[in-house]
Amino acid sequence: MLPHLKHWGFIKDPLYGYIHFTKAEKDVIDTLPVQRLRMIRQLAGAEYVYPGAHHTRLEHSLGVMHLAGKLAQNLSEYMNAQEVEAVRMAGLLHDVGHGPFSHVFEHLLVKYLEKTHEDLTPWIVSKSELADVIEAHGHSPERIGDLAAGRMARLEKPFLNQIIRSAVDVDKMDFIVRDTYHTGAEYGFIDTNRLIYTIDILDGNLAVDVTSLAALESLMIARVESFKTIYFHRATRAAQVMLVAAMEAAREELGLIDFKSPDEYLDLNDYTLWTWLKQCEASKPIIKNLERRRLLKCVYDRTLHIRNDLAAKIFSSETTRKQIADEVAEKAEVEPETITIDVPTLPSVPYRHSMEMRPMDIPVFSRTRDGSKKTQSLSDISMIITSLRGYLNIIRIYTREDLREKVAVAAEKVLGTLPETAEISY
Repeated sequence: MLPHLKHWGFIKDPLYGYIHFTKAEKDVIDTLPVQRLRMIRQLAGAEYVYPGAHHTRLEHSLGVMHLAGKLAQNLSEYMNAQEVEAVRMAGLLHDVGHGPFSHVFEHLLVKYLEKTHEDLTPWIVSKSELADVIEAHGHSPERIGDLAAGRMARLEKPFLNQIIRSAVDVDKMDFIVRDTYHTGAEYGFIDTNRLIYTIDILDGNLAVDVTSLAALESLMIARVESFKTIYFHRATRAAQVMLVAAMEAAREELGLIDFKSPDEYLDLNDYTLWTWLKQCEASKPIIKNLERRRLLKCVYDRTLHIRNDLAAKIFSSETTRKQIADEVAEKAEVEPETITIDVPTLPSVPYRHSMEMRPMDIPVFSRTRDGSKKTQSLSDISMIITSLRGYLNIIRIYTREDLREKVAVAAEKVLGTLPETAEISY
């Protein structure tokens, strides 16, 4: 625990042993926006593949607070006590903007409101009961909310944003290890302590000491493998696609995006929304299938490491996806609504730092004999991370089990020419 932060209590955590918290953090933890995270699963849909994946956003948020504190302790020469407490509080609150079923609800937020959970986080922090609690402990709710979203503007210390949101942040360090722990997927063996202890400040930004290159490579590899085997697993995505379909079917009747205040939004959680979807006639059949694990079946599955013209249109244009779905339906002689095209994607390596370096580089440095820091190009020193650059693009087509054979044939006719791998070109 940081020597200048007096801890009030501690929580037992399966990853870190005991997580200490201050009186201010205790008061924040005991608010509805944070306690609501108990009712939002971290990996909605993954439990159909990994039965142990029932952990929630709450324990992840506590873990991020804990790691943010450890990193702040390592950077204590650059931070005062107020900033340390602010960063820990931001880590605790960074996910309060999540809707039911975590990222699955993001579909509605983006499509109809053009917002993400990160957009809602500062709103909730500054306009809910959190504001009074945060102010009572000497902090600005607006500042904490922006910091939680990694969007604090006009910072003299850019690294404060980057502790929670950056290429190598404590959010990723926790969720990769935590999610693999609860799923049993075993890709999360990352030396987070070494990473944290060797992160330093370079030109106002977070940077990783080159002596921890192996730990950094492990983090990047674990992230990609976790997406492939957990988050983008075809059955996980099938369940999520069905949840989206249920929410779309019930959206107007239930007013799912009609919330006007944080309190109205905070009424939404996994339990309430599941109950409402089960009671709504339009979404009830889908929920009944999910209750019985009658998932949609994947009949076409391609992983692309490039973006040719057709692939780019499929990933970026809902109109293009609908046209392809209609063409597949026509060839299979089925109704278009029985076809779903799913395109989960992520950059293989996350690059979100503000440092002016080569575009595809995570900031790393080496120390000279006099102890000063010298910028290194990650692409020059890590063949592993260089090989991960680019995108993990997945195109899948789902349909009902009774239609799978003829839809599979039709999908191959329409999309079978897409190359699975090729040279990455930017």
